Amino acid sequence: MKKEFPRTCVSPSGMFLYGVHQPRFTVFNLRKNDHIVSLGQVGESEPVVNSANFPQDDVHVPEAMWVYEIPNAFPFMGATFIPKTGAESHIDACNPFKKIPPRSSDIALKDLHGQRQDPGQAHGALLGLAKTSVDPAFLSELAEKACVFIHDKKTGNPAGLRYEKTRDGQLRPVILDWHLFELVSNNRFLPDAYKQAMVLTPGVQGDSPVVGEYMREGTHIWEYLRENSYIPWGHYAANMAQDAIRYTIGSLSLQDVVGLRHLYYQRVYLQLAGALGMPVPVKRRSLEGDALENLRLALVGKLKTLHDGNESLPFNATVWGQNFGFDLSPSGYRLNASHQQVHQQYALVQPSVPGFIEGQESPGSFHVNTFTQGDLVAEFVLLYEQKTGRPFFETYLNAMTGNERMDGRTDRNRALIYYENDHVVGFVPKAQRSQGEVQLMTKAKVGNIIEADNDVRYALDCGILVTMKILENLGADMVTVFELSKRFDTVGLDQRLIYCFLPKHPQSPGSFTECQQRWIIGHYPEDYAEACRTRAERMGPECRVC
Repeated sequence: MKKEFPRTCVSPSGMFLYGVHQPRFTVFNLRKNDHIVSLGQVGESEPVVNSANFPQDDVHVPEAMWVYEIPNAFPFMGATFIPKTGAESHIDACNPFKKIPPRSSDIALKDLHGQRQDPGQAHGALLGLAKTSVDPAFLSELAEKACVFIHDKKTGNPAGLRYEKTRDGQLRPVILDWHLFELVSNNRFLPDAYKQAMVLTPGVQGDSPVVGEYMREGTHIWEYLRENSYIPWGHYAANMAQDAIRYTIGSLSLQDVVGLRHLYYQRVYLQLAGALGMPVPVKRRSLEGDALENLRLALVGKLKTLHDGNESLPFNATVWGQNFGFDLSPSGYRLNASHQQVHQQYALVQPSVPGFIEGQESPGSFHVNTFTQGDLVAEFVLLYEQKTGRPFFETYLNAMTGNERMDGRTDRNRALIYYENDHVVGFVPKAQRSQGEVQLMTKAKVGNIIEADNDVRYALDCGILVTMKILENLGADMVTVFELSKRFDTVGLDQRLIYCFLPKHPQSPGSFTECQQRWIIGHYPEDYAEACRTRAERMGPECRVC
């Protein structure tokens, strides 16, 4: 039996240790349709087609990029992941703060005094306009300055991008100004034809294979595979398709969120089933109707059998998160993630990986436990019950229900809960980590999506949509959401599934205070919960069915 060190990079021998992921895997191709189109051309006549994005069979990855996983010296500070290929490419030029130099522009921009600005000032003003302009014609002009388009000869609309070949023969789009390109392509007032040509058509952002698809009643979503990922063993990205453009939360439908989440549930269930040698019921199509729930129930039974036989799982946890919104300051600082629409990412996580101690040529006789943030919750829940004799989550829900205001006022609302249905509760944490943080949690003892049945999954989908719309209605432009979940093979622990919503606040960008986990909040949580409830009451009928 291999020895497992505590989750730290400091070994008892006084040397550092770390784990090494050496991924190799097969991904089931669940995509029904192809969307093979031209992305543009090289030179005057050589077409660039996205056929590489649409494999016909399952995707076999015999050897993906290695990833080092280094537990932090202090377990409560998580872990660090270093993709080997990227790190080696920066050995001789390691400056993570190197900026893209500003470019001059031939668009006339004048300062308040009517004088032409210098190139640096003009570029900063240009970036500001790319973010804030609501004029489609002006944004189209900016887009033409950011990259080189191929135009349709009849309509004049962009039909793709101009490409060039690199020294190693790879194709890349001709981007004249990356900062301008990112900002203008993220502006919802840019005409859709430009959005599609610049960032939305499959293949324009790289040759990641599309391995899943969801199409229902005006909803269309592609699921991409990121083979060589910073998340070991690859991750999946589910994004709204080029014909279902959603640049605001308000434009998202319940069917959109159900579809995004369906791809997450489906992928985890099927990949885990395949890794366990179970029959995989579909290929080149999605699971329909009760088939997804039947597969989940089969997995529940299989996991119980493995636990009874003390067998280990190839994967026993998930990582899930999504970003919405993008911004870039005129000085070049990126203020949120780099995708135009709701960008959902997810992956399966191994229990442990071979461990190395510095100076040794081969793995030692131990494994390094992998990290997920849900592990920290599990450790605390055990400690809480040991110290108090009380189950944490039941006690937490009781505290939430019986909450009292810290200021003692009885003329103001004392409730922290802003949304509730039979299976989940949305609430403002008593101790928020940002000016706008809210959380969504299962009421019953459901700790991960393997334990979540049809009703719980639908309740989560509804709660996520309602919460995102509340935050946008309150004025949030950028929101990060992530899941805290229990390992699949953790038995006998009441750990609830939690989704944390952390909107970016314009006056709280983050500083040493937040790095020390000292969160400064300028309001009472009960008052923020009241603001959330007020926005929820104003929502349309689609959200009220949730």
